[in-house]
Amino acid sequence: MATPTSWAQEVITCDLCDNPTQQFCNNCQIKLCVDCVNKHIQKLKNLTHDIVPFKNKQIRLVFSECKLHCNQKCEAHCRQCDVPVCMTCVLGPHKGHNAIEMLKIVKNRKERIKKDTREMETVLIPKYRTKNAETESEISETTTRYEELEKSTEKLRAVWHQEVDFIFNKLRSLIKLTKDNHVSPLKTNHSKLGNFISDMIQTVEENKGIIESNNVSEVMNYKWKIMEYSNIPKDIQRKIPSLKINTIHGKELKIEIGKYKAKLSQISPPDINEVSKLVLRERSDRVWTITTIPTGYKPLYRIACVGKDEVWVSGKNKRMGRFDIFGQEKEIVTVACPMYPSDISVTRQGELMYTDGSNGTVNIVRSGKTEALITTQQDWYPEGLCCTRSGDILVSMSTTDFSHCKIVRYQGRNVQQEIEKDDDGKAIYKGGDNMLFVEENNNGDICASNIDSGTVVVVDKFGRIRFKYDGTPAGRKEQFSPIKVVTDSLGQIIVADYNNECLHVLDHNGRFLKCVSNFGLEKLFGLGMDCEGRLWVGFAESGEIKVIQYNL
Repeated sequence: MATPTSWAQEVITCDLCDNPTQQFCNNCQIKLCVDCVNKHIQKLKNLTHDIVPFKNKQIRLVFSECKLHCNQKCEAHCRQCDVPVCMTCVLGPHKGHNAIEMLKIVKNRKERIKKDTREMETVLIPKYRTKNAETESEISETTTRYEELEKSTEKLRAVWHQEVDFIFNKLRSLIKLTKDNHVSPLKTNHSKLGNFISDMIQTVEENKGIIESNNVSEVMNYKWKIMEYSNIPKDIQRKIPSLKINTIHGKELKIEIGKYKAKLSQISPPDINEVSKLVLRERSDRVWTITTIPTGYKPLYRIACVGKDEVWVSGKNKRMGRFDIFGQEKEIVTVACPMYPSDISVTRQGELMYTDGSNGTVNIVRSGKTEALITTQQDWYPEGLCCTRSGDILVSMSTTDFSHCKIVRYQGRNVQQEIEKDDDGKAIYKGGDNMLFVEENNNGDICASNIDSGTVVVVDKFGRIRFKYDGTPAGRKEQFSPIKVVTDSLGQIIVADYNNECLHVLDHNGRFLKCVSNFGLEKLFGLGMDCEGRLWVGFAESGEIKVIQYNL
C-alpha cells in the first residue's frame, strides 16, 4: 500500500524512454537507463561520452560540437569572427584571433537575461496590466456614455413632429458611426495590450528556462525583446461629442451633436427639467464591468472577497489562491481534505476559512498553516460558510443522506444557535443534492439560497422566517436556480441565478427591484461583494472573475 512518503517521491526517468534512470552521461548531460546507454553512444558515436552511475553525475555546460573538427567541443568564442570555436580552431584557422572562454560569455549573457526578465516581471507586466484594466474600464464607460447620448435623442424624438423622423434616424446613425470610430481603436489598443501581456508572460517563462539551462545554444540564440516591450502603446485621445438643445420662443428647437445641426418647429416645448431627471436616474442605474480576471482555476467554484482589491478562489482541487484585481496570484494554500473545500469565507481579520465536508470540519488558515477550528456533529456534514460582521461563524449542514439541512451559528468553537424548523415544526430548508449557501445581511437577517427548493429563504437573527423569494417577479424563462447570495451596505440582497444567467436584486424586505443580465453572465457560479460595494462574479467553466460596478 502506498504511503504519503512514497507519493511525494518522484521517479526520475530516462530521457530516451520511460524507464527509471540508472546512468548519466556527463559530457552530454543526459539521463539514461541501462538499455539506452548503447543506443545513446551509437547515435552520437562521433562524440566522446563519460557514462557514470546516476548518483555520480556531474553538472556541466553542454558545449556544441565543432563543425570543422570531429570529436571537438566549442569551449571558446572567437570575437573577431563571432562564432563558437574549439581548441583546434584556436590553434588553426582562428590563430591569433581574440578568443574568450565560452563559460564567461554564458555567465554574462545569463546575467543580462536575468535583468531583462526581472524588468519584465516586476515593472513592465504590472504596467501593462494596469493600462489594460484602465482601457477596459474606458471602453465600458465610453460605450455607456454613448448609450446615454442615444437615449437622450430618442426622448426628444417624442416631442417632435412625426415627419422629422428621418433627422433623428440620421442622428442615431451618426452617433453609432462616431461611437464605432471611437471604440474601435480603443478595442484594438486593448487587444494589443492583452497580446503584449501574454507574450511577455511567455517570454518570462522561457527566459527562466534559459537561465536554468546548461545548453549553450539556447543562451547564444536568445533574442533581446526588452526594447520591443518598453514602448507601451499610447492612450487614444478623442473627444466624445455632446448633445446640445435650445428652444427659441417655445416654437423652435435647435439640436446639435458634433458638427451636425438641425432646427425644427415643435408641437409643444419639451420639459427640459423632466429630461434631466430621466438622464440623472439612468446614470444611477448604470452597471459596467471594471475588469476581467483569468484565474486558471477550472472549474472555479467559490470566491471570497478580501478588502477591496483581492479575492480568494477555489475549484475542484485541493488548492486555493488569492488574486488581486490586476490578475496576479499573490498566495496559494494547499489543503489536506480528501476532496476539495465545500465553501470558503474570510474573517474580519482577513483570515481564510473553508469547510471540509469529507472530514466534517471547519478550518482556518493562519500564517500559511491550517487549523481545524470546528468539528461538526456526527452524521452532519458542513457545507456553506459565512463569517459574520460580529465575528460569529454561520455554517450550513446536511445529513449523510442529504435529506435534511440546517444552519448552525458558532461563537468560536461553541454552538450558539441552530436554525432548522419553523414554529410549526416544519423544515425551513429543503434537503437534496445541492448545498445551502448562507449569507448575513447588515440587519442581522440570515439569507440562504436553497437550490433544491428553488427559493431564497430569509430568517431573522432569531431564526424566524421573514420571507421566501422564488424568482417569479423577475419573469425569467428558465426555472429559478439561486446558486449564491450576497448582500451590500444598503441591505440589498443580490442572488446569482445560474439557469437564467442573471442577478436578481431584492431589498431587505424581499421586494424585487431589478434583474441584471446584459453583460455576459453565462455559467456564473461564485459571487462576492468587496468593501467598495463592487460585485465579483466567478464563472465555473472559464475560470474567470468579472469585477462589476453597479448603482442599484
